[in-house]
Amino acid sequence: VVTRDDVEKSLKAVFQFVKDKEKLLQDLRSKIEETEKKISEKQRERDYWLEYKNVGSQIHAEKISSLEKDIADIKSELERTEEHFREALKAVREENQKRFDKHMKLLSEEALKKAVGYLDRDCRREIEENQWLKEEVKIYRKEEMDLRVAVQLLEEENTTLVAKLIDIKLQHLQA
Repeated sequence: VVTRDDVEKSLKAVFQFVKDKEKLLQDLRSKIEETEKKISEKQRERDYWLEYKNVGSQIHAEKISSLEKDIADIKSELERTEEHFREALKAVREENQKRFDKHMKLLSEEALKKAVGYLDRDCRREIEENQWLKEEVKIYRKEEMDLRVAVQLLEEENTTLVAKLIDIKLQHLQA
């Protein structure tokens, strides 16, 4: 039996879980912004070195290529991180929806129990009798189906026996 306090505690836990995940997402967004700032800085640095390279400095050409590679690596890392967090967010949302549905089911069951508790004794007895009658109807329908099958088999057997009896009488009449 799940009590109201249990459901409330569980809902609080779910809401805290969602808050924590939102905080995590906020932190991740700030990290993404920081990474984008780094990309911007690297882009400016790359532009500077490209201009320097075009002037004719072979010494720093390797540095420029390295920085371009760093920028590409940072961009690909950012894309992988974004994809990972999109998937994580999707999973968290699905989990939250499942938990929410489960808690709503528990709440509705508890509300039903409370509502039945407020009913008078006669109404509760009627509900219990209704449940009992439903079970009895299921049993009756199964027994009815079994009897129908048995009757059909007996009718087929009787038809076969009557046919044999008629054949025997015909043979005695012909003899």
